[in-house]
Amino acid sequence: MTASTDEIDDSAAPLIEHLAELRTRVMWSLAAFVAAMCVCFMVWNPIFNFLTVPICGALEGRGQACGLVLIALQEGFFVAVNISLFGGLVLSFPIIAYQMWRFVAPGLYKSEKNAFLPFLIASPIMFVIGAAFAYYVVLPIAFDFFLSFQQGPLAATPTEAASNVPVNPNAPPAGIVFQGSVQAYLGLTMKFVLAFGLCFQLPVLLTLMGKAGLISADGLASVRKYAVVGILIVSALATPPDVLSQSIMFCAIYPLYEISIHLIRRIEKKREAKLRAEGLWVEDPEEPGLPEKRE
Repeated sequence: MTASTDEIDDSAAPLIEHLAELRTRVMWSLAAFVAAMCVCFMVWNPIFNFLTVPICGALEGRGQACGLVLIALQEGFFVAVNISLFGGLVLSFPIIAYQMWRFVAPGLYKSEKNAFLPFLIASPIMFVIGAAFAYYVVLPIAFDFFLSFQQGPLAATPTEAASNVPVNPNAPPAGIVFQGSVQAYLGLTMKFVLAFGLCFQLPVLLTLMGKAGLISADGLASVRKYAVVGILIVSALATPPDVLSQSIMFCAIYPLYEISIHLIRRIEKKREAKLRAEGLWVEDPEEPGLPEKRE
């Protein structure tokens, strides 16, 4: 065997080992997701009842009975499947995150592990906070707003409508009553929960980038007006096309942007203090506050 062949074999071996490790982690993650999905499919009714609490509360506040309808014959089955997929992802996320960590951790230094691990823990916590905020705060307000466009009572009872009795011109206007589709309601509710859960990852992502030195607090502060426009666009895309939902999401996300600036500034101050203690900090006359290593 030639030297060049040995070099090729040596370079290929680590790649094959990494691919084998990646396959193992993916298989464990997939198995956890399938198992969690099966569990959720067996108990999809209680999960659905939990997800209908916001709409039932809004209807009860208006003196209406809580009820959703199946538009299509197969709609109930697909509702159970969607709940299983959604619940399976939520339940298996800690295992999936742990498998990702096990794959990435061997390639990190101890200091990098210590820096990255808090963000790995903070990510699911922030997602849960965002999802809970959407479920307990946003959804009741949004559903009450949507239901305000109902109109009633109905113009005539079913018996009167079946007869040939002339319509009374003084009768109340035609009724507009909510009779929501199960699938449509579930899709709207899950969209709210996922959108807020993902958007609450903003401080985790920005702080991680700031700790890696990819962005700075002053840089984020200088593009604040562009961030406002970006958050408004995300709010418009992630929520139904109504001003109320978009405004609530903007008011929830923008403070997280400001919190991210504060957290990154604290990280920069700690980094500066450490470099000053090591004698590696030099003030740049053109850009004060930037670190430069002494040779």
